[in-house]
Amino acid sequence: MDLEPLIYYFNRVLTYDPLVVIVELFLVGLVVSWVVNFLEGTRGERLFRGVFFVLITGSLVLNLVVDRFGLERIQFMYKGFLIAMLIVAVAAFQPEIRRALISIGQAKLLSPNRRHMSLCIEEIISAVKDMSKSRTGAIIVIERQVGLAEFVETGERIDARITAGLLKTIFYEGTPLHDMAVVIHGERIIAASVQLPLAESGSIDVLQLGSRHRAAIGITTGSDAMVVVVSEETGIVSIAEDGNLIRNVKESALRKRLSNAISGDESSDWFWSRKKNGKDKNKKEA
Repeated sequence: MDLEPLIYYFNRVLTYDPLVVIVELFLVGLVVSWVVNFLEGTRGERLFRGVFFVLITGSLVLNLVVDRFGLERIQFMYKGFLIAMLIVAVAAFQPEIRRALISIGQAKLLSPNRRHMSLCIEEIISAVKDMSKSRTGAIIVIERQVGLAEFVETGERIDARITAGLLKTIFYEGTPLHDMAVVIHGERIIAASVQLPLAESGSIDVLQLGSRHRAAIGITTGSDAMVVVVSEETGIVSIAEDGNLIRNVKESALRKRLSNAISGDESSDWFWSRKKNGKDKNKKEA
């Protein structure tokens, strides 16, 4: 095996300023680590690892081949391939990019009145407890920074104060609005009978889940919303966040998560806390 091209390549690398090389490698490693941590627990994680491996391997091999055989046309084609890969990556990572930009670009300006917020949370908890006991199926979406207007438009706009009675009435089996989701923004119910996207077949054993749980995972995969689900079959209360489903949620945990979601206490930190959130995937208890 002719090692001359390989030796030449590494000798050329050794001519670079060591300080510059160290800084460049550190910055590249920092960016890659940041992206991997951000994507951890999402469907984009494996895709990114695969793309990164292909690009690094391809670049090393191509440089060796071009230096050895002088294949300038191949090098030119590879640059075109990189541009195409960039376009494909933007399309493939569109949900993650959208959420990252929104998290970076938006700041929490106003918080709901604490007293009113607490009353709203207790109304939601009261409704969830009663529906859990009666095994009334329900799916309640808490909208946060990422707008859900495109989904809200599929339902019936309400714009009503949050009360346990209204929530239980909406999800009562005899009403025309019971079969889909309620969307809450701040201290108001803004829509009912909202159709949500179902989680894709490759996500967390979704084929074993009911339509409400699949919808909860689906809407939280593409947004920072939090969703409370009451199972019609078992009465079990679950929470979906960031594409992860937490089952058998207790009242204290539900209260804490609702407080964070409605007040926005965690919303501004959502982008930076994805690594921690990814570890909660498929928890059985909360």
